[in-house]
Amino acid sequence: MIDRLGNYCLHLRNRHFLLVDIIAFTFIPLFALSLRLDSALGFILTFERYQADLLLATLLFMVIKLTVFLSGGFYKHYWRYASIDELSNVAVLTGSSVILQTLAFAVLKSLSILSLPRSLPFLDGLLTLLIIGGIRFSVRAIERRKRQLETSERRDLRKRALVVGAGNAGVALVQELERSPHIGLLPIAFVDDNPAKLNLRIRGLPVVGNRNVIPDTIKSWHIQTVIIAMPSLSGQSLRDIVALCQMTGVETLTLPALQDVLVGQQDLQNSIREVQIEDLLRREPIQTDIQGVRQLLKGRRVLVTGAGGSIGSELCRQIFRCAPAELILLGHGENSVFQIQQELLQYQNHNGVASSDVSVPILRPFIADLRHPSRLRFAFEEYQPEVVFHAAAHKHVPLMENNAPEAVTNNVLGTKALTDLAVEFGVQHFVMISTDKAVNPTNVMGASKRIAEMIVLKAAQTSGLPFVVVRFGNVLGSRGSVIPTFKRQIAAGGPVTVTHPEICRYFMTIPEAVQLVLQAVVMSPGGEILMLNMGEPVKIVDLAKDLICLSGYQVGKDIEIAYTGLRPGEKLFEELFLPDEEYQKTGHEKLLVVKNASQNIPSQLLQHVADLLQSASINDSMEIRSLLQKLVPGYQTKTPVSPR
Repeated sequence: MIDRLGNYCLHLRNRHFLLVDIIAFTFIPLFALSLRLDSALGFILTFERYQADLLLATLLFMVIKLTVFLSGGFYKHYWRYASIDELSNVAVLTGSSVILQTLAFAVLKSLSILSLPRSLPFLDGLLTLLIIGGIRFSVRAIERRKRQLETSERRDLRKRALVVGAGNAGVALVQELERSPHIGLLPIAFVDDNPAKLNLRIRGLPVVGNRNVIPDTIKSWHIQTVIIAMPSLSGQSLRDIVALCQMTGVETLTLPALQDVLVGQQDLQNSIREVQIEDLLRREPIQTDIQGVRQLLKGRRVLVTGAGGSIGSELCRQIFRCAPAELILLGHGENSVFQIQQELLQYQNHNGVASSDVSVPILRPFIADLRHPSRLRFAFEEYQPEVVFHAAAHKHVPLMENNAPEAVTNNVLGTKALTDLAVEFGVQHFVMISTDKAVNPTNVMGASKRIAEMIVLKAAQTSGLPFVVVRFGNVLGSRGSVIPTFKRQIAAGGPVTVTHPEICRYFMTIPEAVQLVLQAVVMSPGGEILMLNMGEPVKIVDLAKDLICLSGYQVGKDIEIAYTGLRPGEKLFEELFLPDEEYQKTGHEKLLVVKNASQNIPSQLLQHVADLLQSASINDSMEIRSLLQKLVPGYQTKTPVSPR
């Protein structure tokens, strides 16, 4: 019987609530007057004494309340999922009604039309809030009770989860897990480093202590999964928590970093995932001038080279959300360009954006090799790009060391062809993405990228257009990074190969790097090199160890690490600036600017570039290296060092 009544209440609609309210409004003034007079004989004597006045007041109050509630959209809520917002709405509308009732009541009483107590409007409002609010939130209570019963029936089938972080993200996660038992996780308790929360209960779950109690809590509470629900947690703190969890061997999940949530706009349920190597490098969330970037790109025609690559595709994702008029996806690999095009179309459809909406970017996939000027010219003539992001490049050091002509034609010839057309067509903003390997390079790839930097700076110098170079280090998750190689080696049972125990690199995540690239466009007037603040360098062997542990193995026991020696053109340590470069801070803490970058360009740059391209056209690798030494100060080929 109770279950049937509960199910009936869950199916009530706003028209039913309106009818219930009218009935309640008919009797509430009578109840209020009885309370005011404390009538021992109850409603009958109260009604007989004030019959005429009470009927008038009841009609007046009902008209006022229905008018206020209807105009306030009170009967457009879905009460099954009522929250604090709906409760606030009830309070605001009831308070507004009380004010109007009091004013009307005072006018009628001053005219001697009513002889009822002056407190009647207030008591009527208080009872209205309790009764109307109670009716609405009883539906919410029935819904929650029904869900708890369903959850208890499947409780044994869900993994017992410990939530690390009792802040907003942790509480929201628990709410989501309670609403969605199909996820298969049952929150049992919180862990939080804030001592003020110790021994408190949040949404019925106890806060059992700080991160140091994680191993004991896992054992005593029979925890099967730990969820780290702290999106703004630093990489070092996350590393410490993961290490504590790995001591017990339980599954460890996390929410993405705060900047990834903002960029990817993921919902909480779908963003719960295993801890990844990128998570362990978390730094403070980057504060990006999102409005400035959007204002710069909105309604513009934007071209991205290397659109199918790791950096290029992320550029396309973030630029797409800035609503450019057109987004030209230029790339040499048809499959990768097709994939990013389909991803952006899916994103557009998933967010319900109509194709007729003028703010929806038009996608222009364009398959081309930058080394073919005629094909590239056709793209500029056809689409007239206003902003260009140049992310296309050959980046693999050992491969390019053995294929010097390819590195030169792609990185140098491609950049020159692109900048020449950008100048000719008056592109408003041009951004080239470079690498820290261009600084004092010991390899052909780095030297070719340094020449590409010079070409862009020379174009800015001669044309006066805002062309800028953005230089940064390795990007975790990119195709050329060590992570995919390590993962394949771990899946094969090892060993994981590292070239040298002391080799270090600067790392950023892909979204983090692209956010700063977009920020650089807003800040730079052109003719500069902007350097991303990469933080502290990371030992490659430490990355290997972390990845082995995250994969559920132990270093030296399950998976071995083998040292293979430095490869051709590889350095132990990367550098960020040339010796004669003068850099200073910008208005953004993560961006540094090389102010004298345009002064370090050889006067005969274009002639030397022409000679270099001529040597590349006849595959003369020795002459290429000779010309690179003339063009690039500090370029030298170092003999690989064997690990000690």
